[in-house]
Amino acid sequence: MAAGGSSRPSERRSTAVPPTCPCAWRCFESPVRVPCGHVFCTPCLQECLKPKKPVCGVCRSTLSPGSRALDLEKQIETTETTCNGCNKKMYLSKMRSHAASCSKYQNYIMEGVKAVTKEPLHSTRNFPNRFTFPCPYCSEKNFDQEGLVEHCKALHSMDAKQVVCPICASMPWGDPNYRSANFMEHLQRRHRFSYDTFVDYDADEDDMMAQVLMRSLRDK
Repeated sequence: MAAGGSSRPSERRSTAVPPTCPCAWRCFESPVRVPCGHVFCTPCLQECLKPKKPVCGVCRSTLSPGSRALDLEKQIETTETTCNGCNKKMYLSKMRSHAASCSKYQNYIMEGVKAVTKEPLHSTRNFPNRFTFPCPYCSEKNFDQEGLVEHCKALHSMDAKQVVCPICASMPWGDPNYRSANFMEHLQRRHRFSYDTFVDYDADEDDMMAQVLMRSLRDK
């Protein structure tokens, strides 16, 4: 047993999917449960709390510091996993440090990366600008997403004109001809966070999940 110490059959268990942070996409590091019930690594939660109005990355509810998830800490300490690179067995609590030093595991992950990046990227000239946006009400330009929200709240909160959302229009699923009946409400409901935080516009989500992320998370 590579996890060290004497065998503990009564506590040892196996799970199909290890406890995984929704931000880091890997086993929790010092898990913390926030008021809405979701759990994050302590370092991830600290990053999520940095914005002026932090929200949960899972359910978008207001975010505040939580408390240690002792149940998950115990699960991580008592759940066995197997390194997909060298096949060594250990507890989940040891897997993070092991993965950082196991060359066979790193090669295993790189095989997954190569599998989803073998196709050439599309020409960048076909990519719309998703980093800066014009105000749909006036002639001001080059706002980032947060800046556009603040600009419209400050100068156009009473403007009832139906306009096209420049943020949505730039997205792969956006309709550049759709005019929002209440653009200010739309801004505050849909664009309180940046799509860049959660969306990879070029990668195929199913392939990435199946061939890369699940390689690092899978517990035999």
